[in-house]
Amino acid sequence: MKFLYILFVTAWCSFLNQAAYAQELKSPNGALTMAFYLDDAGRPTYQLAFKDKSVINPSHLGLELKDDEKSLLNDFNVLKTENSTFNNTWAPVWGEEKEITNHYNELAVSLKQNETSRIVVIRFRLFNEGLGFRYEFPQQENLVYFVIKEEKSQFAMTGDHTAFWIPGDYDTQEYDYTESKLSEISSKFNKAVTGNASQEQFSKTGVQTALMMKTANGLYVNLHEAALIDYSCMHLNLNEDTMVFESWLTPDVNGDKGYMQAPCNSPWRTIMVSDDARDILNSRMTLNLNEPCKIEDTSWIKPVKYIGVWWEMITGKSSWAYTNDLPAIQLGVTDYSKVKPNTTHAANNTKVKRYIDFASEHGFDGVLVEGWNQGWEDWFGKSKDYVFDFVTPYPDFDVEAIHDYAKSKGVKMIMHHETSGSTRNYERHLDKAYQFMKDNGYDAVKSGYVGNILPRGEHHYSQWIVNHYQYALEKAADYEVMVNAHEAVRPTGISRTYPNLIGNESARGTEFQAFGGSKPNHVTILPFTRLIGGPMDYTPGIFEMDISKLNPNNNSHVNSTIANQLALYVTMYSPLQMAADLPEHYEQFMDAFQFIKDVAIDWDKSVYLEAEPGHYITVARKEKGSDNWFVGNVNGVNSRTSNISLDFLEKGKKYMATIYSDAESAHYKTNPQAYSIITKKVTSKSKLSLLSAPGGGYAISIEALN
Repeated sequence: MKFLYILFVTAWCSFLNQAAYAQELKSPNGALTMAFYLDDAGRPTYQLAFKDKSVINPSHLGLELKDDEKSLLNDFNVLKTENSTFNNTWAPVWGEEKEITNHYNELAVSLKQNETSRIVVIRFRLFNEGLGFRYEFPQQENLVYFVIKEEKSQFAMTGDHTAFWIPGDYDTQEYDYTESKLSEISSKFNKAVTGNASQEQFSKTGVQTALMMKTANGLYVNLHEAALIDYSCMHLNLNEDTMVFESWLTPDVNGDKGYMQAPCNSPWRTIMVSDDARDILNSRMTLNLNEPCKIEDTSWIKPVKYIGVWWEMITGKSSWAYTNDLPAIQLGVTDYSKVKPNTTHAANNTKVKRYIDFASEHGFDGVLVEGWNQGWEDWFGKSKDYVFDFVTPYPDFDVEAIHDYAKSKGVKMIMHHETSGSTRNYERHLDKAYQFMKDNGYDAVKSGYVGNILPRGEHHYSQWIVNHYQYALEKAADYEVMVNAHEAVRPTGISRTYPNLIGNESARGTEFQAFGGSKPNHVTILPFTRLIGGPMDYTPGIFEMDISKLNPNNNSHVNSTIANQLALYVTMYSPLQMAADLPEHYEQFMDAFQFIKDVAIDWDKSVYLEAEPGHYITVARKEKGSDNWFVGNVNGVNSRTSNISLDFLEKGKKYMATIYSDAESAHYKTNPQAYSIITKKVTSKSKLSLLSAPGGGYAISIEALN
């Protein structure tokens, strides 16, 4: 160990001595050290270390500009540096805890390019759990309008790390994760790419963020971005020879990657690092790198637990479309009163009232209904611009009557807006659609962007479309509407600034369990990757794993046990949680369903008890405004015994724990519905030892007794 330390110090000193200019920045707790300098060619360069272990080797920063011989890559000198420290506490509207500490040390380096006299500021913020940096372009004469050809931010890895990755893609993140060495990405890439409604990869060594890695010497490293505003989404492209990742932005229809007007700035590039995987899950760095809330009155933003007319369509049991008679329809022209209903259309008054009754009986806040509006007969794959109007229902769905019925039952309806990727059409209708929602008592909308984007040639993650998502979100705030966007760009902490963004999909969700299945350890990876940027509408709670029982033509299997499904309500944090299965399936397992009814969706405190990406996650959360706690554990492919202490409970207080766990014979494939439920009194001194089956886990409800 002493020898390794000497090697590190020697390398670090050499790094500083070779620099034409060098400055160090330390994290508040001193565990992280970042050094910045200009190399001999005037290229901005940084390096990062954690507890005397190098995390990022010397890496260059800069941007290549379109039709610009010089670009912003080299020939810089340092004009000035500014150091500062920031430390405050803020209260999120909803979240994993009621207060978040934002503590960092900052270094802002102002650079001037010798030949062009252009000025660029690179701002570094070093938190206890990681580094954020971004490019800032002040107002100036020599850099006003410019087009980014490529951002050249490097992340030089220190070795051939183990990575949990999905293919770099301009249009989807809906892939299963591959675990491999970095050097194996290209050889495993083709197998990692599976079919999707819209997809385009850019390189056999391209991956998406958030990227989770583990080094041979036990460090956990996560690469992502924060505050993606008016910029294209960043992917990473690996040089397998040098182990250097370089940023790769999503292009527009012209191949351009960003239209900029100074003053402006890039999103933050983030590097989280720890020798304890729980620190990655517990980090709030992504949120802290976003601006404070811009919505003055947030009283209308409330966490939601809901059910919905959805899973039966996903499995193929029912349909979104009203009729099978029409090969194509035209909104405002097609007369649905003259066609024959297909009898499989799910969004009908009778069925929706059944869901409303179930929601009311069991204390759910809302009911989502998909397929209620005209246009589903030819909605997909036709590059159709005027595809939906978001206000005209099918003949068997009475908007006003359903609203009145739901209101009488104390249930809110949740709107569904599928755009079919036609962003221009959606923007044309947004004001009318949101007003229609308010007029009919809908406070939240699930929006979707399935299929290729219109305008044609744009991608789901290009700058123009990222701006569309932001426009829809801010417009929703004007109408006091909460947004749950599916198929949109993965979140980057913007929910701090606009907390009406209560959910996103932007990853492989539960629906894929009905499309052939997902890997049983998928949910042990997502909190380390997709959820780093914000909550996911994962739609858990499936109790019937054999999809052929819903649809004889679908042989898919949900690769999870019931206990695992219960645990997801705790491990997959979201203020928007769906009980996704059919009411009749819950009625078969009402004792297990009780946990879904009881579990909270907003929290005072979260304590990560165990964590290892790809293998297991155990977390305890304290219900907001209550003394009650909930614990969730999800497990990977190998059976294990989870040993936890309940020392997070208040000392001297007694509790009653209801434990929902895998039965000894449980297995995600062969026996997924085998579970046991026991109750026992516990205190802060209690310890539990529980079996987690393959693809299984456990959930615990802990109620304060005094």
